[in-house]
Amino acid sequence: MSSPHVPAGADPKIKEIITSLDDEKIGTSNNYMLAATSVLQQRATDIRSQKVNWQSYFQSQMISQEDHQFIVAFDVPDSSKREHLLHNDRMQCAQTFLNLLGHVSKDQTLQYILVLIDDMLQEDRTRVEIFHEYATKKKESVWGPFLNLLNRQDGFITNMTSRIIAKIACWSHTAMERSDLHFYLTWLKDQLKMQNNEYIQSVARCLQMMLRIDEYRFAFVSVDGISTLLSVLSGRVNFQVQYQLVFCLWVLTFNPLLAEKMNKFNVIPILADILSDSVKEKVTRIILAVFRNLIEKPEDAQVAKEHCIAMVQCKVLKQLNILEQRKFDDEDVAGDIEFLTDRLQSSVQDLSSFDEYATEVKSGRLEWSPVHKSKFWRENAQRLNEKNYELLRILIHLLEQSKDPLVLSVASYDIGEYVRHYPRGKHVIEQLGGKQLVMQLLAHEDPNVRYEALLAVQKLMVHNWEYLGKQLEKEHSDNKGAPKGGVAVSGKA
Repeated sequence: MSSPHVPAGADPKIKEIITSLDDEKIGTSNNYMLAATSVLQQRATDIRSQKVNWQSYFQSQMISQEDHQFIVAFDVPDSSKREHLLHNDRMQCAQTFLNLLGHVSKDQTLQYILVLIDDMLQEDRTRVEIFHEYATKKKESVWGPFLNLLNRQDGFITNMTSRIIAKIACWSHTAMERSDLHFYLTWLKDQLKMQNNEYIQSVARCLQMMLRIDEYRFAFVSVDGISTLLSVLSGRVNFQVQYQLVFCLWVLTFNPLLAEKMNKFNVIPILADILSDSVKEKVTRIILAVFRNLIEKPEDAQVAKEHCIAMVQCKVLKQLNILEQRKFDDEDVAGDIEFLTDRLQSSVQDLSSFDEYATEVKSGRLEWSPVHKSKFWRENAQRLNEKNYELLRILIHLLEQSKDPLVLSVASYDIGEYVRHYPRGKHVIEQLGGKQLVMQLLAHEDPNVRYEALLAVQKLMVHNWEYLGKQLEKEHSDNKGAPKGGVAVSGKA
């Protein structure tokens, strides 16, 4: 299993960013400055001060005598006493905490128990093995009692439980099993999508931990995790959440296979937009680190080249020129800027117009760039048939899905030019369902879209007559010896 601290293949210079995650401490006294001030940690500080009357639980027979004895001895400010207790009676620790989680129904007490467990693990991460040892001995699932709590209504309970699950999953020698992992990652993903979730920083932090482990990365991708991260990043989130979610993307790109697939989710355009708006150095730094991985990590050189072109397309080179003028506290940022500038500039020099066109279409961000000129279509129309008409299918998909008048205008123009310059173009476009979509745009509210759609429809019709005319002329010349009376057809509509 990969190290829970640094992703496989992490460069030494960026270890510091990763290990900074592990430096967070949750103080059990007011002397600690909290490293992060998420809503969860603020509330945890309040909950710590509200001591539970364990005696009343014992007297009302809600907890057993041995659980009462253990929790009273454990719930003390002196960490050395807790350490001594855990050293002597590890199994009782797990049993008591799991019994309390299973039998206490009052939210306030559950909150307190979860803070105790989380603090215990934070003090010494090897303590996660206490729960594994107990589960193995009892032949029970270590995850069941915690995953059940994710169904509670109280946000603090679910998110503190989630935090504990992440620690057990990442700090243990035993990986989380597939079905439990799938359930947990789906829960995290759904929490990210929840509108106005006040605990979103805590959710993101759990993902930051989980995605540093390779097995968990693929499980997250399988529950549509990358799309979710990018969907949230495309919306309005504060810079702290931006940083955390881009960090998640960054650790995913340490896996070469995921680095190769990443831009299929449109990650480069979305991060390029955030980069151009970002005023926070930590956000800038982590986006540049993602971009660097997208070039360095793929084992397929062609994919790395496509990523470079996509970055050029999204104006990243221009942004790098602006960033070069700024002074950064972190010297690694300058190194990343230099690396990216060098790679992107060399890719511009190698760039064929078809590469540029293909990247623009795949980004879904069509504009009136030079590659849409007639000279391009004369030379490249037939290349749109490659890979089972991949680029044509994307253009047609954009006609169907895009709300942007510029994208619809350019896509209509391109389809018209393809039909004009490729003899069987009309047939191909009809087979792919493009003709009907172009005709629907004749009624679009935007005049530019209507104009380009009209031109495209005319090309579809004209091409039909030109093709038919040529065929008939050919037949006519082949049948010169035939009886007179044949019809001459002009090649013009």
